[in-house]
Amino acid sequence: MSTPAQPLRPSPAAQPVRADTLQALPAGVGRPGYDRAALVPSVVHIGVGGFHRAHQEVYFDALARLGETGWGVVGVGLHHPQMGEALHAQDTLYTVVVRGADGDEVRVIGSMVDYLYAPSDPGRVLAALADERTRLVTLTITGAAYPDGDVDPGDERVRADVERPEAPATAFGYLVEALRRRRREGLAGFTVLSCDNLPRNGRATRAAVLGTARLRDPDLARWIARSTSFPCSAADRITPLTTPRVREEIVRAHGLADRWPVVTEPFSQWIVEDDFRAGRPPLERVGVRFVTDVGPHALAKTRLLNGAHCAMGHLALLAGIATTDGAMAEPVLRRYVEGYLAEAAAVLPDVPGTDLREYRAALLRRLANPRLGDGVPRLCRRGSSKVPEHVLPSLRAALERDLPRGHLVLAVAAWLRCLRGTDHAGARLDVDDDGAALLRPLAAAAG
Repeated sequence: MSTPAQPLRPSPAAQPVRADTLQALPAGVGRPGYDRAALVPSVVHIGVGGFHRAHQEVYFDALARLGETGWGVVGVGLHHPQMGEALHAQDTLYTVVVRGADGDEVRVIGSMVDYLYAPSDPGRVLAALADERTRLVTLTITGAAYPDGDVDPGDERVRADVERPEAPATAFGYLVEALRRRRREGLAGFTVLSCDNLPRNGRATRAAVLGTARLRDPDLARWIARSTSFPCSAADRITPLTTPRVREEIVRAHGLADRWPVVTEPFSQWIVEDDFRAGRPPLERVGVRFVTDVGPHALAKTRLLNGAHCAMGHLALLAGIATTDGAMAEPVLRRYVEGYLAEAAAVLPDVPGTDLREYRAALLRRLANPRLGDGVPRLCRRGSSKVPEHVLPSLRAALERDLPRGHLVLAVAAWLRCLRGTDHAGARLDVDDDGAALLRPLAAAAG
């Protein structure tokens, strides 16, 4: 869900992506054939980055292509104004390039009807959330944005949410103030659907929203608890960062000048708890699976895909390998990933409707996709958060049950070795981790 530092400049040698150029786009590029003016802005998405644009937005675009125009999306940014600059220049259109083994599928997404940058215009964001047409709010704000436990009233961002509710500092502050306004106007609540990669993400969202609301008004918190639902979800699609090189590849291969395209893989999965308070979008028509309990599905995804990312990423970083397909092309590393997945799967509960053996085989193919070029440094970001969440639970379970765990242990060892700041050849490693300042001296002292 990370974003590059700045939007990419358009190329004069290719067709720009805008509303007035849709019919002139090169042959083979999928374009929205629906009337974008007919889209009803009933969804607000907070945290527009690469993953959202490759995942949830694609599903809503697919709905619109089926004639379901009641679920247009208003995108909201919290941290990166450059995304808004790129999207506004393109009438909130953008390109998704799906890179499969046999070639690219290129599609322009049209379901986003507006983009708002919260720090610059909090009033418009609050108005969109409080709008009676808004029925669903989705989130990709990263797991680090959620409180670790109870909401901390001493946190400066939480204080801003409480003391300056007209200009909140967090997504949860925006949700609380918008719901307060809806209550005041006699409107119902809505559904808040987290798509972030953390356990029981709906429960974590509910706790953060209600905790923030209680600091403002306990009665408001009780009303939100009654009127608003917070389903859990599991979302999966490998989405590398968009780099200038990727953008130029799209110009050369497809003749499209998109300021901020997104590249992703063919696989996409979205599993959602069926708990909607203000009407449910018919996403089952485009492949979303609604279930009563997301837990086993989310656990399998985080323990296997995210765990393997951590494990392989740190080993590849130490070996000086730049991409996931490069790592999987090394026989030793591929066998290691196979072993890691087997050990992690052995301590998972049954996942209804999922054959874990087939899922593991699919993961190996996805990680080895030579046309995706997912960068190893991306996998290693925030290791002090990811390893305890995605790797250590599998290791603990294997220890408790005395099951094979050598690959799980090596994953932890590789992370600790990376914290020392050099690879096996002695080259410097820039470890992108908020916990590195504390952990690096400890790793070095461990010998």
